[in-house]
Amino acid sequence: MSGVRCQVPGVRETGAGGGRPSSVVRRLPATITRTTSETDIRLEVGLDGSGVHEIRTGLGFLDHMLTHVAVHGLFDVRVQASGDLHVDPHHTLEDVALALGAAFDQALGERKGIVRMGSAFVPMDETLAHVAVDFSGRPYCVFQAQWHAPAIGEIHNTLWAHFFQSFAVRARCTLHARVLYGGDDHHQAEALFKALGRALDAATRLDPRRSGRVPSTKGSL
Repeated sequence: MSGVRCQVPGVRETGAGGGRPSSVVRRLPATITRTTSETDIRLEVGLDGSGVHEIRTGLGFLDHMLTHVAVHGLFDVRVQASGDLHVDPHHTLEDVALALGAAFDQALGERKGIVRMGSAFVPMDETLAHVAVDFSGRPYCVFQAQWHAPAIGEIHNTLWAHFFQSFAVRARCTLHARVLYGGDDHHQAEALFKALGRALDAATRLDPRRSGRVPSTKGSL
């Protein structure tokens, strides 16, 4: 039996007792549980966090990359995943990306009041990466990177494009990720995930000028 179970978050207002003004809306975390014959994943994302993270996927380098998303995006992220790594890393990496995308989709709800679009350039030594995201409700992904080796650790480099695509599908966002230039493959991957975190942070922020309105001329996303 397989499936995805989503706990739909709400919002809460914290008053003077919580140390925040009562007008500040803090969005509750989204929790995703994904269980298939290949993987078992529980993942939680808090958009209004501080970068607190606890990530265990069984793939050390993937843990390292997701840590960058949490720290540089200031998201609170918890991931507990187990998968058929005796086969290969593909299923675990893909399903973690799907669960992460689903968590962002659920945490954003109707997407009222968010900035919606965000982008970030991130340098790392000889490498420069750029990520742009639009929470448009239209899943699309463009990924550009030129790798110099077949794999980083146990993860084949062809899987990184699949990670970004899987995330975009479940997050219902348009996502462009590219390495403008770079040398070391580790630097390229790290710059991409740092840029992903920063772009997601920019796009998911609440803009008080919108007064809770959906950022679209259509009125919905």
